[in-house]
Amino acid sequence: MVKVTFNSSFGQKDLKKPCADEALIPTERDLEEARPVRHQSRAWCWCMRLGLAVMLSGVVIVGAYLYKSYIMRDVFFCGVDYRAEDYMVQEDEGQEGLPSQLRHIQERIRVLEDQEVELISVPVPDFSDSDPADIVHDFHRRLTAYLDLSLNKCYVIPLNTSIVMPPKDFLELLVNIKAGTYLPQSYLVHEQMIVTERLDNMEELGFFINSLCRGRDTYRLERRETIPGIQKREALNCHKIRHFENKFVVETEICEA
Repeated sequence: MVKVTFNSSFGQKDLKKPCADEALIPTERDLEEARPVRHQSRAWCWCMRLGLAVMLSGVVIVGAYLYKSYIMRDVFFCGVDYRAEDYMVQEDEGQEGLPSQLRHIQERIRVLEDQEVELISVPVPDFSDSDPADIVHDFHRRLTAYLDLSLNKCYVIPLNTSIVMPPKDFLELLVNIKAGTYLPQSYLVHEQMIVTERLDNMEELGFFINSLCRGRDTYRLERRETIPGIQKREALNCHKIRHFENKFVVETEICEA
């Protein structure tokens, strides 16, 4: 007599298959439990974005405040009125004309007292006989540089301390002008420069003048001593830059032979 038996493991496997199939199909209860998790992740994402936006706004505001408080604290926008003494020379009679009308000049000035440097920016003037320019007075290097923006050329000359105020005194003058305790109505001083040679080695001019003149044709200047009396004008190619770094306005005339 043959006895037939069944392996109990097969029976257990057959019973587990329907359970496995049922686990692959999500029930309605599982879907309801999953929905709040998705909404919560979206809300967290929006909170992160809002937080980053607030942080970036704060960085921009703080940066603008620091720029205004520290970087721009020594920047002045000033203007002065002056009389341009335009003499009409008559070689036959040797007579001079009367002073011209009152004019106004504006500048943007930054004084770096610790570095002993004055940075001056002269915008396009209202009158046509002067060029816009950027000027650097470096008291540490004892040099002055003029960047004629109309010509895109740079000119370097030893600093004239008899005309240019030291940074500390010039800064005090600008503060008084801004406060209204000193209202300048100045006069015009003429100086004439002659181009002598081209400069190729810019490193010896220092950081500020090198930054101003880098990539531009740069020339050395010498002052032309004016002789009292009437002189016959030479045929020179000249450009004028009117600016102020003292209680008077200076007309710097740069000429090339």
